[in-house]
Amino acid sequence: MKLAVFDCDGTLIDGQASICAAMEQAFSEFGLPLPPRNGIRRAVGLSLPQAIRTLLPEAEAEQNAALTEAYKRAFRAARQSGELQQPLFAGMAELLDGLRGAGWLMGVATGMSRRGLEHCLATHSLSGHFVTLQTADDHPSKPHPAMLEAALLEAGAEPHEAVMIGDTVFDMHMAEAAAVRGIGVEWGYHAPRKLIVAGAASVAANPSELGEILGL
Repeated sequence: MKLAVFDCDGTLIDGQASICAAMEQAFSEFGLPLPPRNGIRRAVGLSLPQAIRTLLPEAEAEQNAALTEAYKRAFRAARQSGELQQPLFAGMAELLDGLRGAGWLMGVATGMSRRGLEHCLATHSLSGHFVTLQTADDHPSKPHPAMLEAALLEAGAEPHEAVMIGDTVFDMHMAEAAAVRGIGVEWGYHAPRKLIVAGAASVAANPSELGEILGL
C-alpha cells in the first residue's frame, strides 16, 4: 500500500460540538425548528448544502443557500472567537507520525472547506503530514468519487495502492466508487455495522488498531 486518505471530522478530529452549535444557530436565525442533534451528526461528511438538504428536505434552493451561509457565519465566528472545538482523537497524532515514518503518503478527503481544513491541520501541527487535500470547495459531495480520484492523481497512486479511512457510510461508498479499499473507524458518527454494510473491509476500534490494520 502506498496512500492513506483520511476523512477529517469524525476520523481525525471530533468537531461535533461546534458543528451542532453552528447548525442550530443557522436554523434559529431563520426561526426554524432545530434539527435533532443525532440528525446533524448523521449528516456530517456530506458537503454543507447536501447536509442541510438531509435536515430540511422541503427547503427550496434559495432557503438552502441562506442556511448554508448562516452556518458558515456561525462557524467562522466560533473560529475567530477561539470557541471552536476540534480536538484530535486520542492516539491519532501518534498514528499519523507512525505512518509517515513508515513511508506512507497521506491525504485528506473531507466535506469541510479548504480554509477550514487548513486551519484545523495547522492548529494541530499536521499540515506537513499530507501530500493531497481534497475538500468540498472543489468537488461534488461524498459519496461521489471525485475527491478520492483527485487524491490518487495528486499522490501518484493507483486505486489498489490506496485505502480510504473514514467514519461514515459516505466514505465507504466513495471508496467503493473509486475502487479503493475502505477502512472504517468506530469512534466517529456512523455505527460499525453500517460501515460494514456500506463496504468497509474492516473497522478499527481505535487508532492503535487502525495502525495494525495498516501494517504498523
